[in-house]
This record gives sequence, structure tokens and C-alpha cells, in this order.
Amino acid sequence: MDLFERLSPPPRILMGPGPITAYPRVLQAMGNQLIGQYDPVMTGYMNQTMALYRSVFKTNNQATVLVDGTARAGIEAVLVSLIEPGDKVLVPVFGRFGHLLAEISERAGADVVTFEVEWGTVVTDSMLEQQIIRHKPKVLALVQGDTSTTMLQPLDGAGELCKKHGVLFYSDATASIVGNEFEADEWQLDAVSVGLQKCLGGPSGSAPVTLSEKAVEEIRQRKHIEAGIRTDDHRVGQRSRIRSNYFDLGMILDYWGDERLNHHTEATSMLFAARECAQLNLEEGLDCVIERHKRAGDALAAGLKAMGLSLFGDLTHKMNNVVGVVIPSYVDGEAVRQAMLSQFNIEIGTSFGPLHGKIWRIGTMGYNARLDTVLLTLVALEALLVQSGGAIKQGAAYQSAIERYQTGK
Repeated sequence: MDLFERLSPPPRILMGPGPITAYPRVLQAMGNQLIGQYDPVMTGYMNQTMALYRSVFKTNNQATVLVDGTARAGIEAVLVSLIEPGDKVLVPVFGRFGHLLAEISERAGADVVTFEVEWGTVVTDSMLEQQIIRHKPKVLALVQGDTSTTMLQPLDGAGELCKKHGVLFYSDATASIVGNEFEADEWQLDAVSVGLQKCLGGPSGSAPVTLSEKAVEEIRQRKHIEAGIRTDDHRVGQRSRIRSNYFDLGMILDYWGDERLNHHTEATSMLFAARECAQLNLEEGLDCVIERHKRAGDALAAGLKAMGLSLFGDLTHKMNNVVGVVIPSYVDGEAVRQAMLSQFNIEIGTSFGPLHGKIWRIGTMGYNARLDTVLLTLVALEALLVQSGGAIKQGAAYQSAIERYQTGK
């Protein structure tokens, strides 16, 4: 091992469920020199980033900020800030990441109620309302896009149900934002968290979050200000203190707000990345970005089916940006995945839990939601399956993908 080896990662094409190949402009933005956290240029960039992500989330929420950390940091910040010990939280599970929301809620001291549907399906509004009426939760925590199953959970009716029954509505939209429709205000969400490393087209390490006024009021009732920066003019909340210092969204909001009350040192390079991701997607136009993801995803799916492979799950609820492929019985799925990486520099994903070793997950996200990356992936996979002796319809995938991409049919 050479500890002084120069950093030179291989030229991978990341076609898995994430992380993905970042937009070149995002990488360039991260290479800018650092500036101080209270430099007026820096605070100006922070204000710009808040405004940009309001447009990404399609919200008017003033409380739209970054949590420094991966997408999971955003999830934990929202849940630990909204949940007090003993609060009831309802978590529908249709894949691995519902289990994650449940675990984080449990660690925050919640009384968590879960109900699970078969992986490859989604939860209906009637199921949601039945469970809400039965358990009367404070918070509904619901994943929008779960890459473990490739399913996209409809959210448009859940907000109305939560409003009707007085429930706070939170969604993790990390895997789905800007690759699929998302309407924070129209769908009446109280809290949303995402990460950069999927369709937004950046690296993992920053978690954009938006909070409704109702969610902010809930958090403000637990307001805390650290000794050493607290003054006589500050007022703290009357309810239990949020159990995490780093993920205390009340303190993070104060840091991003007009007072700029010190909490942490903003991760400057990640702020630059998050800002650039938002700019890129908004400059292209969110509808155009979503359509590009759909065209690339549909082309990939058409090519896989034309090759003779089966796709996983209820395809009427598949995310635009990732598809599950049933691994043929005549191949070692992991060996094929490793050959894709070693021979073609293309990464595709495996899966988790009951789907481990049963499906590959292939993504078309962000910078890689393009026809050329789709065709390269299909040609490489076809070559390896033919080499394995599979009954593959040679050449059909390439042609089907091009036709689907160009015509949409």
C-alpha cells in the first residue's frame, strides 16, 4: 500500500441506484477556494441556495436549508427535530428505506408503528387512511422513491389525509427528486429531505431540507440556544430539548437565518456543489429534467425487455430513474456485476433484503440520464449474458432503446 499514491480514481460510468456520475460543472464548483462562513459573499451564497431549493422543492417555505451530511443526515435531522420521546410515528414500508425511517424514529424515542406491503408494490391512500385513523400518529414518514425496489410511492393524496387528521407529513425524496414529479406545497408536505447523489447530479454530502410553517412552529417549541452564545434577549422553547446537537434543526435554522447564530461551520465546498446542482436543474427546467429522466429510463427498460430480460415490480409505479432487472437463472448475478465494472467500467447495483441476489438495479440519473450511457450499458450487459450462454436476442436491445428514446413509444 502506497500511502502517498496520487489520487486517480478509475473513469467509472455509474449506472447503479446511486451515487451517480456528477455533472462536470458541480465538480468544478467544488474546486473553488474556501471563504469564511460569515463573509458576506458566503452568506449571499447561502441565501441564493435557499432560494434555489425553494424552486427545486416547489415550495414557498422560508425554512429551506442544507444539512451538512449525507441524505441520511437530512432524514435524521428532520425526524429527531420533529419527534419527542413517546410521540407516535407511522411508517409505511415498501422497501429497505421505510425500515430506515422507522429505525431513526425509534432512536429518537418515538412509538413507531409500521405496516409493510410486498416489495415491488406501493401503499394506497385507503391503506394510509385506515392506519392513520387506527393509530392517530403525530407524524407520517413516507419514502417517495425507494431504490431498493425501484418503486415510486404516490404522495399527492397523502397530504390531504394528513391535513384532515392533523398529522405532520414528512417524505424522504432523495432518490426521486427532479427525476420524478415532486410538489411540496401542492401535496401539503410539512417536511422533505433529499440528497445530491441521485438525480440532482452531485456528490453525497449535503442534504437539502424544507419545512412548512407548521413544522417550524413544532421545532421552535423545542428551541435551544447554546451557552456561550446565548444572550438575555434569547428565548428558549418550553418543550423537551431536541436530542441531537448537530441535527437540531432549530439551531440550524438560526444559523441560516438573519441572526446567523453560530452552530457549525458550513461545509463550503458542499454548499458550492448543492448550489450548482440546483442551478443546473433549474436552468434546464424541472419539467425538461424529469422528461429527460423518463426518456432515458424508458429507453433502458425497453432495451432490457427486448433483450429478453424480465423487469421487477409493478411497472405502473416504477421510478423514471432506476429499473429492477430480474437476474436470469443461468448467470451469477454478482459475477456479471463485477464483470461490468472490470471490463467496461460500468457500475450497476445489486439489492437488499428479500431481493438480494435476485435483481440488478440499473439507474439513469442526472448527468447519466442520456442515450449514450443507456446504449453502452445495454451493449455491455448483452455481451456478458451472451458470453454466459444465455438465450439473448442479440442486437434487439440497442435498436429498441434508440426507438423508444427518439419516439417515446
